[in-house]
Amino acid sequence: MIADSQVRCVADVHAILGEGPVWVVRERALYWVDIKGRKIFRLSEDEQLTSWLAPWRVGSLAPRESGGFIAGTEHGFAHIHPELDHFELMFDPEEDRETNRFNDGKVDRHGRFYAGTMDDEEKEATGAFYRLHTNLTCARVDDGYRVTNGPAFSPDGKLMYANDSALQVTYVFHVAPDGTPLAKREFARFEDGQGYPDGMTVDAEGCLWIAFWDGWCLRRLSPDGEIIGEVKVPVARPTSCAFGGSSLDRLYVTSASIGLSEKELETQPNAGGLFLLSPGVQGIADRPFAG
Repeated sequence: MIADSQVRCVADVHAILGEGPVWVVRERALYWVDIKGRKIFRLSEDEQLTSWLAPWRVGSLAPRESGGFIAGTEHGFAHIHPELDHFELMFDPEEDRETNRFNDGKVDRHGRFYAGTMDDEEKEATGAFYRLHTNLTCARVDDGYRVTNGPAFSPDGKLMYANDSALQVTYVFHVAPDGTPLAKREFARFEDGQGYPDGMTVDAEGCLWIAFWDGWCLRRLSPDGEIIGEVKVPVARPTSCAFGGSSLDRLYVTSASIGLSEKELETQPNAGGLFLLSPGVQGIADRPFAG
């Protein structure tokens, strides 16, 4: 357990729905988004903050080897280079699911981008996970989610974890050589009062770190799905986490302010901010999208 005093707000941006933190090695900086606020943020290692307004809602983004970022948005996949004011929609694999938008997404150990969609009203189980291959072909690899979150990948890339936050379930898959997730099974299920498993990442020891919406915490799960650690945070709605810093020994945590009452916001003045802690374990450098 890490004491609350060791969790520090490093960017008090008051995001409506902060999400998608990703450490960009080539810039030594963390990027993340405010989905509902249509913003992209960048915090350098020395804590200099930059932000951009996006033309549409961005659910997740990941650095691209060829420059800029690949992103999942409310209108499908996009190529984004915020410093150049470049926001280019590529294609939408869900033109037939009009109420859906992309939510969380990550790059696997082979440079492929996986991103999940969800019903924007969080009512229907119309969400799915997609794999964007390095040749820019796209495949739907799992379906029937209410609120997709994750994914995250084991250190060797052979396992993929995915959340259906609304059901309070984390799943695990075996990843085939071509990137297809197979043999889906329940990895962990959480109870009322524990919060909802949201964004997540994997550390160098193969343990899974999950942010819990309405749970006031992050939890660390062993490769067997057992809760082996918990970090309290000073906000009710942490949304995701990512390792960063030159040694990948810092853990950044995004959060949301959406849906909180005035009274709740008074007790959590940093809701929607970006937090930082030292978890005592290192992360794994994320590969850029190789497409």
